[in-house]
Amino acid sequence: MAQLWGGRFTKETDKLVYQFNASIEFDKTLFYQDIEGSLAHSAMLCKQGIITDTDKEAIEKGLKSILKDVSSGELQITDEYEDIHSFVEANLIKRIGEPGKKLHTGRSRNDQVALDMRLFVRKEVLLLDGLIKDLLETLLNLMEEHLETYMPGFTHLQKAQPVTLSHHLGAYFEMFKRDRLRLRDIYKRMNYCPLGSGALAGTTYPLDREYTANKMGFIAPTLNSMDGVSDRDYVIEFLSALSTIMMHLSRFSEEIIIWNSNEYSFVELDDAFSTGSSIMPQKKNPDIAELVRGKTGRVYGSLFSLLTIMKGLPLAYNKDMQEDKEGTFDAIATTKDCVLLFTGMLQTIKFNKQVMEKSAMMGFTNATDAADYLVNKGMAFRDAHSVIGQLVLTCIEKQKSIEELTLSELKEISVVFEEDIYQAVSLKTCVERRTTIGAPGKEAMEMVIRMHKEYLAD
Repeated sequence: MAQLWGGRFTKETDKLVYQFNASIEFDKTLFYQDIEGSLAHSAMLCKQGIITDTDKEAIEKGLKSILKDVSSGELQITDEYEDIHSFVEANLIKRIGEPGKKLHTGRSRNDQVALDMRLFVRKEVLLLDGLIKDLLETLLNLMEEHLETYMPGFTHLQKAQPVTLSHHLGAYFEMFKRDRLRLRDIYKRMNYCPLGSGALAGTTYPLDREYTANKMGFIAPTLNSMDGVSDRDYVIEFLSALSTIMMHLSRFSEEIIIWNSNEYSFVELDDAFSTGSSIMPQKKNPDIAELVRGKTGRVYGSLFSLLTIMKGLPLAYNKDMQEDKEGTFDAIATTKDCVLLFTGMLQTIKFNKQVMEKSAMMGFTNATDAADYLVNKGMAFRDAHSVIGQLVLTCIEKQKSIEELTLSELKEISVVFEEDIYQAVSLKTCVERRTTIGAPGKEAMEMVIRMHKEYLAD
């Protein structure tokens, strides 16, 4: 059992206690970050005259050889070691001898793991940002393609007013755009270096914390050593952002699932993103959308778990914080997979335009516009509202849309109706008249799409 702290103890740790305490099975994920931090720390120790140039060169050569051998598979990270830090240090000492024992000068595992976790999360924030950008570009392409694809807009899952598919997809564009803004905010807030905080009270060695922070691309060192080793706010913020991303994906998935049903038939999913039934040969199931919806709860669980872990911890570091990793690693991997698969599903999806348009017509989504027509003819809105209510009842009885009623049938309800009612309540007119920014009219949507293109190109 490779441990870094055995000097004070007179007998070995119980094997079960050791296994319970060890974190190598999951914190080996931080291997590259541990090497990166160690290289920066070694360079700083040499710069400050704490170790010699010869020691620094030996340490760097040893660390890079470990990195190379692990990357190639020649060296395996095994549970012989308690954690990733003891794995790196033990193998370094094995390779270069005495100089390897000097690497840990002026640092603790507390600030070491705090650094590794920040470096890892920082990298993952950027990777996820790129995946969401790809999703936004896919959405924007669909928005351009479907500027005149008419469909019902819903409230309470009831058909309400006509919109376009472009406008509907644009709502999700706004959601995922906000997700990117959240990720960038998190990146800025977390980009401070805890290395040099020591166990909790800094160190007596003359460290240059600004140097190590700058060397690893941080804005500056953290300003309180106790907070430096015990802060996990950035992980909680990231998990919260992941949960919000998953919530948006889940809402979108729910709509895809509904639209894919026989009752709606708004979409047809590509075979590559669907599965069949083991017993019912006619089935084509939206499994990807359903799994994204289901995995949202998994990501939420990681957030709630860490919030619960942190809520009662006194300063500074406590072993409870070891539990920040497994859930976070799982939530990151889950969210990245979901964004990637959802983007692929959208890139191959087929929208049934005629079905969507007919659904908008038969759902009386143009009823509000019919009322506005009467108002423009001089009728009070409250009276117009009542007239159109009677009109809808007539349509239901005759199983017709408003446009399918003859002018004489319309006049039986109100003499105010004229031939121009058909133009006034066409889906195209209903949508195109809504020209204010943020509305579904083509002119307004084209303006928004131009703005989105500029945003993505920035």
